[in-house]
Amino acid sequence: MDFEDNFSDETTEIGSDELLSDDNLRLPDGASPLVRLHAIRAWLARRQREVKIEMGETALSMQEFQEHDRLEPQMRRREREALANRIQTLQQHMQKTQEQLEAYQEAEVRLEDCVDHTTVGERLLVEYYLDLDAIIQDDFQQHDHTITPRVEALVDVQQRIEHVGTSHEED
Repeated sequence: MDFEDNFSDETTEIGSDELLSDDNLRLPDGASPLVRLHAIRAWLARRQREVKIEMGETALSMQEFQEHDRLEPQMRRREREALANRIQTLQQHMQKTQEQLEAYQEAEVRLEDCVDHTTVGERLLVEYYLDLDAIIQDDFQQHDHTITPRVEALVDVQQRIEHVGTSHEED
């Protein structure tokens, strides 16, 4: 009997990182600041994976449309324009997801900087939140009060901090 026979894919339990990265995670009042920190780290890693997958799917779609354009030189003008518009839309989406990925990566680096310079405790997530808030405000002002993909991602991180940084126990 083989070790792998006893532990098939069907009986594999969900790992702690997957549980901690869940959007519906509920931590009790007494949850350790380390658990809360790990929940932020796991969530950031998950968001980066999701954005990378989205970028890959977008790149594949762009490649398919470009291949169709190359293989169908006799398309009507309207079809060619529609195809060009679709490719342009996909390029814009790719740029947006790239900016989001960079923002999540930046948020991860800033979290680790905050961990390095702040004692892991209740104050850590507050300091991290305020650091992100300063970046968001600067970016927002630099882009004439336009919400950029970077700001969207950083606000998403702040919402995650709020979600895991507060208790959700029922009275």
